[in-house]
Amino acid sequence: MNIPIAIDRTEILKRYKPIDKYAHKGIQGHALIIGGSYGKIGAVCLSSKAALKTGCGLVTTFVPLCGYEIVQIAIPEVMVVTDDQEKYLSDIGFELEPNAIGIGPGMGQKRATQKALHDFLSNTSLPLVVDADALNILALNPSWVALLSPRTVLTPHPKELERLIGKWYTKEEMFGKAIVFSLVNQVVIVMKGAPTFIIDGETIYENTTGNAALATAGSGDVLTGMITSLLAQSYKAVDAAILGVYLHGLTADIALPETGYQSFIASDIIANIGKAYLSLED
Repeated sequence: MNIPIAIDRTEILKRYKPIDKYAHKGIQGHALIIGGSYGKIGAVCLSSKAALKTGCGLVTTFVPLCGYEIVQIAIPEVMVVTDDQEKYLSDIGFELEPNAIGIGPGMGQKRATQKALHDFLSNTSLPLVVDADALNILALNPSWVALLSPRTVLTPHPKELERLIGKWYTKEEMFGKAIVFSLVNQVVIVMKGAPTFIIDGETIYENTTGNAALATAGSGDVLTGMITSLLAQSYKAVDAAILGVYLHGLTADIALPETGYQSFIASDIIANIGKAYLSLED
């Protein structure tokens, strides 16, 4: 196995692009977040707010009808497009032209939603982050992985990863299977965990930020929004994954003295993205 490259401040500063002082929202990227189902609209709210706070100029959220008012009230800065179905996604169609898309948070796995994901993947070549239930749907329909555009970013936690690549019994076997999956399908895999690893073909990166405070509901939804935002700002897939994971972990390191491990929640990640960025400017 190749020795992982540490994702530290030096590695980040090679990739980080400071904002042009003449920037306007039209050149800062437009991210689209697709997901949500009845009782799980919070997931797309977290992803969408994180996308905004990570610096893209515009964010649109695509949700079932039941999510319309929730998202509009929870995040006034976000635009909302809805499915025709009340409680789940059945047909992912939109007329806007985003720069990157994040799909999966809170989406559920209803049969109509599975078909909607299949049709969506068959018709998009935009930079993409696939997370949560979108990953689980791919695991249920393995042939659909071939529909992913090259350089798509997948963000599985250990159980989602196992469903995609199969069981493993040693760490070496896990990395071996993940590397093969990345090479065969030309995808970047963000293996969420403590620590988080990023697999880009045969290259492995190991994140150095973060702590146990991140083990909280919605933490992954926030990461999806952050990486989607960076893709929309025209970072390359692997750089968006590396920078997103680093900043995500850093928010927990920054907040810990005030929150402790127990009371840190996903919204605290979003609240500290600004401070994480500022630490790169020092």
